Amino acid sequence: MSRHSIGPRIARTSKLTLAGQFLALQLLILLAVMAGVLAMSLAQSTQTFERVESRRALSAAENLASIPLVRALLPDASPRFGAALPAIAESVRAVSGSDTALLANAAGIVITSSDPSMLGERFPLGESTVMHGRAWTGATERDGREMLDAHVPVLDDNGKLVGMALVGRTYPSMVERLLEATPNLMVYLGISVALGTVGSLLLSRRVKRQTLGLEPGEITGLVEHRDAILHGVKEGVVAIDLRERITLVNDAARRLLGWPQDCEGRTLSDLSIEPALREVLTQKQQDTDRLVLVGERLVVLNSRPMESRGRLVGSVTTLRDRTELSTLEKELGATRMTTDTLRAQTHEFANQLHTISGLIQLGEYDEVVSYVDGVSFSRTRLLDDVTTRIEDPALAALLIAKSSLASERGVGLEMDPATLVGRIDEALSRDLATVLGNLVDNAIDAVAGTPGASVGIALWEDADTVSVRVRDSGTGVDPHDIGNIFLQGYSTKASSSVAGRGFGLALTRLVCMRRGGDVDVANDDGAVFTARLGKSVKA
Repeated sequence: MSRHSIGPRIARTSKLTLAGQFLALQLLILLAVMAGVLAMSLAQSTQTFERVESRRALSAAENLASIPLVRALLPDASPRFGAALPAIAESVRAVSGSDTALLANAAGIVITSSDPSMLGERFPLGESTVMHGRAWTGATERDGREMLDAHVPVLDDNGKLVGMALVGRTYPSMVERLLEATPNLMVYLGISVALGTVGSLLLSRRVKRQTLGLEPGEITGLVEHRDAILHGVKEGVVAIDLRERITLVNDAARRLLGWPQDCEGRTLSDLSIEPALREVLTQKQQDTDRLVLVGERLVVLNSRPMESRGRLVGSVTTLRDRTELSTLEKELGATRMTTDTLRAQTHEFANQLHTISGLIQLGEYDEVVSYVDGVSFSRTRLLDDVTTRIEDPALAALLIAKSSLASERGVGLEMDPATLVGRIDEALSRDLATVLGNLVDNAIDAVAGTPGASVGIALWEDADTVSVRVRDSGTGVDPHDIGNIFLQGYSTKASSSVAGRGFGLALTRLVCMRRGGDVDVANDDGAVFTARLGKSVKA
């Protein structure tokens, strides 16, 4: 399948190509990652500064506190008097590269400091433990600056605390830390962008080969267009994969098959469908327009395999409802049959009139009266025989019509003397007409044209059911066919009918089972079909 075989190209919904979208997405991801890396770098830089510079500051403060001259002069020193202590403190600050050097007496009064404004002031110790004789390092804030200080106690020769020495370093600003980390980050970002661009182009080429060169907007539009067409057509469409899993079904197919809304993604086994329908959906169909009875509807199915790049991936089946067409064909057939019957009766009546005319011309008036009485008696006997045993008008009319049809085809239609059916409700009358009509038609077809052809009918009822038995004088049903004769689509007779054969008995069984009954067949000097219908519909 090529890119040009897809049909009209769907308008793009995005200005970016697939490669551009991949690149933009990767750049966003890279920027997010780089921001995280930058935050981690700044945090790590701060930790490294505190770890390294705190040791240096502590070493410088210990050096300052251990100078003998500082130990000797600090107890009696006063702020702004004397030059020895300021010179020593400044020397230690300069040599250590620190920003602040400070000496305070035991009362915490600053004696000398690199910041003159602090002279004579009490130094804020905060959490420092230096006045307890223990060295301390930590972060402090002075004059709006964040400092890393080291406090070391100054002891005289007797070990008495006489003051403290402080060496501090200023934390680098955020800008300084960013400038320090930026060169490496820019290198990493440049390499990542280059790799991401190349990767996006390669990935885009691979994806476009798999999507037949379509961009994402075109794919979205194509899918929406396909769904609109699929669910807008009147015919049903069902697609299944090689594991008999339903991959696609439109609304028309759901209605025809009675499947639930969530059937897509489920297997045919999960839906418990009829064997005849499953066979059409899962096997390669040799002929076209396969008829299947789904519920009480006649559905035409056409199944074809689906292939992708020469590989079988499943099958697609189209469905059309032929119930109305089949019903119309049966009605036309019945009308044609009625017309033929009337034509035959016209000839029969014409012959009878010719006979009467001849007898009159011969002056045999008594024979005319006898002949007319005989013809009238044969017809009224049939009407009386049916109407006295069957009170339901629809069933009685059906049997009278079938009697005429059988007579036309040279088949004798006999009613069992035990037949007796009272008035029944309209729904049961329709179902009985369907069952009786199908069974009688099959029996007439089976024996028409054979010597002594006859069909016997018996109907009886009890409190809960109505039973129908139709027997014929034919050769019976082949024992090999008895197990299949009620399967839909199965028939021992050929047909050129649009609706096909093999659905009358299947529909008969369906109607019987819907009413809590059943139908069976046996051989007894011909085929004997017995159907039982409940007077109430089975829930």
